[in-house]
Amino acid sequence: MNRVLFSYAFRPFFLLAGLSGIGFVALWVMSLNGRASLPAGISPIDWHGHEMIVGFAMATVAGFVLSAVATWTGRSAVEGIAVLWLAMCWIAGRVAIFYVHLLHPFAVIALDMLFPLSLCFFFAREVIGARNKRNYKVVAIVVTLAVLNFTFHTVAANQSLYLLIHTMLLLVALIGGRIIPNFTANWLRGQGADRLPANNQTVDRIAIALTILVGVAVVASPSQVLVGSLALSAAAVHTVRVSRWQSLQTVSNPLLFILHVAYWWIPIGYAMTGLARLGLFVTPTAALHALTMGAIGGMVFAMITRVPLGHTGRALHASRLTAVAYILLTSAVLVRILSPWMAGAYLPMVNLAAVSWCMAFAIFMWVYWPILTREPLEPG
Repeated sequence: MNRVLFSYAFRPFFLLAGLSGIGFVALWVMSLNGRASLPAGISPIDWHGHEMIVGFAMATVAGFVLSAVATWTGRSAVEGIAVLWLAMCWIAGRVAIFYVHLLHPFAVIALDMLFPLSLCFFFAREVIGARNKRNYKVVAIVVTLAVLNFTFHTVAANQSLYLLIHTMLLLVALIGGRIIPNFTANWLRGQGADRLPANNQTVDRIAIALTILVGVAVVASPSQVLVGSLALSAAAVHTVRVSRWQSLQTVSNPLLFILHVAYWWIPIGYAMTGLARLGLFVTPTAALHALTMGAIGGMVFAMITRVPLGHTGRALHASRLTAVAYILLTSAVLVRILSPWMAGAYLPMVNLAAVSWCMAFAIFMWVYWPILTREPLEPG
């Protein structure tokens, strides 16, 4: 076993996120162009959505929460055999989904549940064992993701997939609301800035509540007007929330600014969702990709490029290549959102968005592979 690779959960899981970010998207777009076949026995859209959330995004969640939990609780980091087991479970789930047509349904469910259930166990053990009540809600979200993965296989795939997406958005809103203003304030103080980020607990609570309500309404409510109104309300409150975080003051710090960009996709995506549900200007596909590629994918990329630097004793500074990757990722989101309006060029634009996305993650792998696989510059 590679001692360094499994010394922190972020090391293998951020690599798996990078590899899957390239592989899953490339395979999806190749299938759209008739150049590859997706797994038989599962809807292509369900496969795409499931693997991008349960595979790609949850790999990042595992890497982040199992590394951060040591700081949150003061306990030893989850490492070694536990991290190796989790990585093997993640791989087993991806293999089971890809070969779903060759395996018994119970085997597919069992293999694909190993990773989320194991993640729940190790994360909850640390948080609850330390009585770290502040993060019980994070445990609840991780458990919800595991439950929804089960219902994806057993109850209703499409509805479960939408709930998985909105539960992941809830996690982005919760964690983002903690770290973005905190990181920003620390950096701005170092720059001698007068205006610092400000949080309002009432706004925060309303933002989180509306995030939950929109997710439930998207699946459960037959009223498009209700869903649209809730989504527009969520957009407004999240806009108020993030507008207090001094986003424009961080433009000169790409490593920090990308966190703000990722969070801004939440109000943008909810606004687009509201308009789409009300039949105004926006397509549901564009709105969905603003939330998934923009908010979830953007936050994934922001975390996998920031966390390894601090944990390996490196300066919190984005290299030029990393800054280029941020531009490529943001461009991919914009192109994908615009593609539904370009009827005659829809597929070429989807292809362009996929190429830009994959290039961003290829740069990540190039820059961060040595950081994630070698000894830290100093203990950390």
